[in-house]
Amino acid sequence: MSVRAGIIVTGTEVLSGQIADQNGPWVAARLLELGIDVAHVTICGDRPADMLSQLRFLTDERVDLIVTTGGLGPTADDLTVAIVAEYCGRPLHDDPALADAIAAIIRNWRGYLPSAELPVALAAAVAKQAKVPDGATPIPPTGTAPGVALPPRDEIPTILILPGPPHELQKMWPTALTTGELSRVLAQSDDIIHESLRAYGLSEPDLAETLRRAEHELPGYHRLELTTCMRGGELEIDARLPRFAASDYAALKSLLLHEHSTKVFSTDGRTLDDLLADSFAGRTIATAESCTGGMIAARLTDRAGSSAYTLGGIVSYANEVKIGVLGVDAALIGDLGAVSEPVAAAMADGARRVTGADIAVSTSGIAGPGGAVPGKPVGTVCFGLAIDGRQTTTCTRQFPGDRTLVRTLATTFALHLVLDALTR
Repeated sequence: MSVRAGIIVTGTEVLSGQIADQNGPWVAARLLELGIDVAHVTICGDRPADMLSQLRFLTDERVDLIVTTGGLGPTADDLTVAIVAEYCGRPLHDDPALADAIAAIIRNWRGYLPSAELPVALAAAVAKQAKVPDGATPIPPTGTAPGVALPPRDEIPTILILPGPPHELQKMWPTALTTGELSRVLAQSDDIIHESLRAYGLSEPDLAETLRRAEHELPGYHRLELTTCMRGGELEIDARLPRFAASDYAALKSLLLHEHSTKVFSTDGRTLDDLLADSFAGRTIATAESCTGGMIAARLTDRAGSSAYTLGGIVSYANEVKIGVLGVDAALIGDLGAVSEPVAAAMADGARRVTGADIAVSTSGIAGPGGAVPGKPVGTVCFGLAIDGRQTTTCTRQFPGDRTLVRTLATTFALHLVLDALTR
């Protein structure tokens, strides 16, 4: 990629771990979509010396664009605009039109009449946020803090200053891209394609072996920038490539499908959740969960529009709920234990009966750290799948890791169990 960027996330609360950084990954993903390579994402506290150090570092790295997030508010530690202006040698000036726009927002939020004077503290806050470096373009606020785009100067690259609250930053992003400063950077970027392929049950060593083959057998393999990530039991294979190398990616995809066709479940970037939503086709689903504690139902309902197919779920963590709500035979639990395939089957059947759903999936397992019994170590999870018109099926899997990982992997497996039954 011909254009490189660096991102500076500011905020002592982010640096200390009190707040997780959402802006760095989000901005990086948007830049990559635009064909801009993200060379660095850094986090620094609300200290002028530290931020100046990050600006110098990225300038020395010869990036073409620096994006900062945070530090645009009215308080004393909101110093980003002033620090960037100092670094670029651009004095700050008052922007009356920007001040009027910010004041109007505050009046609307606080319920002041348009003609009313703001209290002294609020007027000072408006004045602070309406200062713009000479030669820079202000970006209208989506909260109360405007963004700023600064053109390159001498060795200093283009700098885009964005607010810290993620919803404000994301809402401002489209407008920021239309500024002259960003338009000039984007004009230099490559025409990049982003492709994704997703697999389940494919190990990273097996994928690595296939990619080694591709490196030797496919002449255009070197034109592809590949990254792989194992997340929640799924292996994501992301490719970024210049548009002229589309045929090279097609050759790689063909090889991956030839070698791992039974494990690749998405070749067009769609997620498991996307594919599941498409697969229901007028059918409804319910869940009966023990060890996953509602995580499957939460995953199903996390998607907008899921009310069209998700009826509900029963978290039957206690045996009394399995028996009293789902109708599982107490003798079955007594003889085989709650973590058994017959109990999982009865749970799935019970969920269909109670909710009236066409499909029901169930889990009963040992997430740990305790609870293991002979023949059923921590990580053992039994699954049941009941589908209208079909015989209820069951299976058992052993998952590695701690309690959180076992529950996460079991949730992913359950959803793949449903997808496979409906599409294969």
